[in-house]
Amino acid sequence: MGGEESLDPGAESGQLCGRAGAGAVRAQVKPMPAVSSRQEAPKMRLADFIEANTPAILAEWELFASSLLPAAAEMDAAALRDHAEQILQAMVKDLRTPQTRVEQSAKSKGRAPVLLGATETAAQTHALLRATGGFTIRQLVAEYRALRASVLRLWADSGAYGPGAMEDAGRFNEAMDQAIAESVDYFTSEVDRWRAIFLGVLGHDLRGPLNAVLLTSHVISTLSSGTPVSQHTEKLMRSGQRMRQLLDDLLDFNRTSLDIGIRVTREPVDLATVCREEIELLRSALPASTIEFATEGGTQGSWDASRIKQVVSNLVINAARYGDRSGVVRVSVRGDDADAHLSVENTGPSIPKELMNSLFEPLRRHAGADSHGESESLGLGLFIVRQVALAHGGSAGVESAEGRTRFTVTLPKR
Repeated sequence: MGGEESLDPGAESGQLCGRAGAGAVRAQVKPMPAVSSRQEAPKMRLADFIEANTPAILAEWELFASSLLPAAAEMDAAALRDHAEQILQAMVKDLRTPQTRVEQSAKSKGRAPVLLGATETAAQTHALLRATGGFTIRQLVAEYRALRASVLRLWADSGAYGPGAMEDAGRFNEAMDQAIAESVDYFTSEVDRWRAIFLGVLGHDLRGPLNAVLLTSHVISTLSSGTPVSQHTEKLMRSGQRMRQLLDDLLDFNRTSLDIGIRVTREPVDLATVCREEIELLRSALPASTIEFATEGGTQGSWDASRIKQVVSNLVINAARYGDRSGVVRVSVRGDDADAHLSVENTGPSIPKELMNSLFEPLRRHAGADSHGESESLGLGLFIVRQVALAHGGSAGVESAEGRTRFTVTLPKR
């Protein structure tokens, strides 16, 4: 790796005792047997050196880990050394395992082969525990950086390295990089998982008071019908309904983030009837848009009607926002023997090819979203469309050329 990780004694590991606080005592490397001036000092391969001096290396690890505050403040020695010994043992095993140049290159880039059915590595388990223990990813990587410098410095100080030192140092750095890659991957996955859980809980808990606000607004609207207050209550209800839609989108997004997927409840329905009902509501909500609807073939199947309405709403609103204001939004349902195909088409600027693949990704919005009044959107509409299609065993795609854009959702009838 870089010069700062060479066999020259590292300044970083040399500061570990000072960081851990006064009174800490560094464990000593096992002394080499005494030899006369005419004899060469006995040499050790790096794997043998690590194995023989694991206690000293672990002491350096513990001292540095104890300085990573505030997470380490309440940890005992066992927690501070968490899986460090197993990580070292894995590196020793790796140093003693023959490898080709191709394997060496892949490992140095964090792409070592993974055995099917293998359990978590020590580095992966260590990352999970550090994530749940309140460490940051910078602190996690700092542990490995200090461990690398400590091992190489202690080996250099011992004078035990021989002709194979460069090869051993290279292999050690590759093994260390692989451990870092495994830890970072698991750490970020765990952090993302808990973030999704938090947002899901937040969204779920907010629905209770929001429903109370909507119910109260409805009651006030009924009592104040025809008075100057009614327009204000209607605005309050529309805002509350918009907030509920955003919360529903957030909950759906979190379900997919946790690999739970969007939940659907299938029942026999007529897809044409479901779409027609939603379009009638959309015509009232989008008075400036002309929405046409057509059907062809059999449209009976087993689907989640509420989710299908969600798909229709998201696609039509998307078409109204980005299509020509004076254009027509065309919704069509076509059924064949096995599938039903729901399409929403609009005229307007074609979607650039470089954006086509990212349209269905979460938290993405069109470059002109704000100018189209989408500043309140989370950028989850098209993402949810595809997830609903996948939950039904179907698919969602888009075509855009020559001023026409068509989104198509294919839904298996059974």
